[in-house]
Amino acid sequence: MIKYGRQFINSDDKKAVLSVLSSGWLTQGPKINEFENSLRKFFGAKHCCVVSSGTAALHLTGLALGWKPGDVVLSSPISFLASSNSIIYSGATPDFVDIDAKTYNIDPDKLEGKIKSYLKKKRKIKAIIATDWAGNPCDWKMLKKISNTYNVRLINDNCHAIGATYQNDKFYATKYADVVTHSYHPVKNITTGETGAILTNHKRIYDRVKILRSHGIIKQFKKKDFNQGPWFYEMHELGYNYRISDIHCALGISQIKRLRKFVKKREKIAHIYDLNFKSNNNFVIPQVKKNCGHAYHLYPLQINFNKNKQKKKLFRVLNKKNINLQVHYIPIHLQPFYKKRYGFKKGDFPIAEKFYEKEVSLPIYFSLKTNEIYKVIKNIKSFLIKE
Repeated sequence: MIKYGRQFINSDDKKAVLSVLSSGWLTQGPKINEFENSLRKFFGAKHCCVVSSGTAALHLTGLALGWKPGDVVLSSPISFLASSNSIIYSGATPDFVDIDAKTYNIDPDKLEGKIKSYLKKKRKIKAIIATDWAGNPCDWKMLKKISNTYNVRLINDNCHAIGATYQNDKFYATKYADVVTHSYHPVKNITTGETGAILTNHKRIYDRVKILRSHGIIKQFKKKDFNQGPWFYEMHELGYNYRISDIHCALGISQIKRLRKFVKKREKIAHIYDLNFKSNNNFVIPQVKKNCGHAYHLYPLQINFNKNKQKKKLFRVLNKKNINLQVHYIPIHLQPFYKKRYGFKKGDFPIAEKFYEKEVSLPIYFSLKTNEIYKVIKNIKSFLIKE
């Protein structure tokens, strides 16, 4: 089966995990700091805190930034549910901004308009979660300008764009955003099996998430406090068990060494797709702005479907050929929970909805073979011509 995404594990990865299993440290050991240091160095962040998932990273970010009931946080309707669910976890209210029709990312002009509309109602936006969707960086210069103008915190949901560049800068994520969140789920550009991370240049934010990821426990005290005993610890606020094991970290340390190699292979696959679909009016290929490097976590192809050439029929036909496509994503505002609780309805974000109707995520991963790539291309084209 040709899947839309797949991890790549080699002998070095296996050795790294096995070495931890033999070390005596399965969790809360030295590999935690080692992985955090590798991430800090690779992404140019002053601070890094690894956690149990990308969702945990977003949740802790909201807590560290002090989101509370009455606050409004804006994000894109074309993202995984975690980006907006995490807003609700802290008690804040999610709202959405439609996407740009070319980049598929949050539209800066519509974003500023939404902020102004809230200000007219005497309500201030607390934060913006901008997802570098599919691996394509947002317009971060404009987002930063909006963030500074309206004094709004800026979060980069960077889970799709691990290894991307913006303005030829691989450190762009922590340069522009107050907080950057990662996920290392198996279909991401590197994997630890699950887990995630928070990267930031703000020490206060880092200190908060580090405490909150481990039940809110503080173990570091001044010397005078040790008269309580070396086992002593205190909990001043409610935290969570969002810790990560040394086993996960060992795999992450091994994987990040090959991140550039992984991204280059994804770029190569995307280039083949581009060449084969760009000249056909039935398709719209993803666009990449000048001086930006797409990480191609996903390859989103827009297809002009109709009554006879339906998306669900394409999935059935290709599945019989052992090709597993995917769609990213059903617009969040159309989910029953969001419609019922917040009153969203069809038509609220028309560009996102139109994009969803056309989008199909093609297989793209390191071990995908050239003949498999052309098999995907051939069967999609054949469907539109013959079916």
